[in-house]
Amino acid sequence: MRRREPKLETLVLDGLPDEAVPAYEAALLQVCATVAMFRDEAADTWRLEAVREAGAGEAELSAALALAAAVTGHAARPDGAPVEAEGWLARTAQAFPEMALGRRFLIRPTHVPPRRDWGRHVLTLDAGIAFGSGEHNSTRGCLLALEGLRLRHNARVLDLGAGSGILAMGAAKLRGVRVLATDIEPWSVRVANENAKLNGLRGRVHSILADGWRNQAVRAGGPYDLVFANILARPLCAMARDLADHLAPGGVAILAGLLGVQARMVLAAHRAQGLVLERRLDLEPWCTLVLRRRG
Repeated sequence: MRRREPKLETLVLDGLPDEAVPAYEAALLQVCATVAMFRDEAADTWRLEAVREAGAGEAELSAALALAAAVTGHAARPDGAPVEAEGWLARTAQAFPEMALGRRFLIRPTHVPPRRDWGRHVLTLDAGIAFGSGEHNSTRGCLLALEGLRLRHNARVLDLGAGSGILAMGAAKLRGVRVLATDIEPWSVRVANENAKLNGLRGRVHSILADGWRNQAVRAGGPYDLVFANILARPLCAMARDLADHLAPGGVAILAGLLGVQARMVLAAHRAQGLVLERRLDLEPWCTLVLRRRG
């Protein structure tokens, strides 16, 4: 007998400001396998679309949305509707084209045929994983900051809140280092490891389930020569002491996920721990900070 395919529905969150996107993406990922993101340039907002099995995980989703609203101060509820999966995937692919980033990187979705690109490091990602694909200015800022760094071949590198693993893969390809990538979402850990395999980086990028510096393996892996932390402003401030304690002398931290107006607050928290500002990149409205521990 033919297996019956599950009914699918889209969950749509419209009109989200930049600062609310990470929290609501994480909320949708509690019950959805993938989230696509579409920028409304005229309104300066984001539309998130996710696909799940119809009605699945209602309690988990409600709790996650409530948490996102509390963290961001922006309440939003998704609209749901039946969907033809093929049409949704086609739209997602159209919204995620191949992108050159900086001087050294090329972000290539899996629906674009592979070809040789001299002079650039290709990072191949699934079109359905738009956040953490290089499209968002927080991710772009981190990769641009990475281009300006020099790292020894055996440098210790950590990616906190790795998501799709794009920053870890960028460091592994550009600088030839091994990277420990962490995330608090099991789905993100699985995806990051799959992406590492897809990009020929198995053994050089290893993603684990970990709650930041509370994890023993993360603490034991230091002191780090480079730490990526592309999360949110307040968690960055809360982790400033742990970050400073686990950076090697002369080590660098690339901090992102903060708005330009939050940069002063984040910078003050890290200066209090002895870190110095080396570079600031502003990709409106987001900001990336490059900090160094004195040698």
